[in-house]
Amino acid sequence: MRCVVQRVTSASVRVAEEVTGAIGPGLMVLIGVSAEDGPADLKYIAEKVLHLRVFDDENGVMNRSVLDAGGAILAVSQFTLYGDARGGRRPSYIRAAKPEQANAMYEQLIARWREAGVQVETGRFRTEMQVSLVNDGPVTILLDSEKAF
Repeated sequence: MRCVVQRVTSASVRVAEEVTGAIGPGLMVLIGVSAEDGPADLKYIAEKVLHLRVFDDENGVMNRSVLDAGGAILAVSQFTLYGDARGGRRPSYIRAAKPEQANAMYEQLIARWREAGVQVETGRFRTEMQVSLVNDGPVTILLDSEKAF
């Protein structure tokens, strides 16, 4: 499982003209699921995002998590995180999970974050979305449950 995590002052996602999710301060999380992902990958990403210390403490040091800061999460599925463009100009998505598996993992991830007490807003799975955000810092972190980076 892969995520692009961005600390934001605000973020929103639209499908056509409908806003399906919007947050104030918190994390914008783009989520990709691979065909090989299982419960351990889900647990790793769920915990890592919840406890990632990217929010400033009283001394201006990134030492607080989204839980500590009382921030929200905007979760958007993005199979293109498994795009592999090393072999040519058109990315291959062979490692990306099939939609049924990916959606199940995406929904489980969201449920874990909500169970932890975080407000989670979402995009809409398998639709064209327009994402807007104000990256705070900017702070952008790449996560991979296989620890490839």
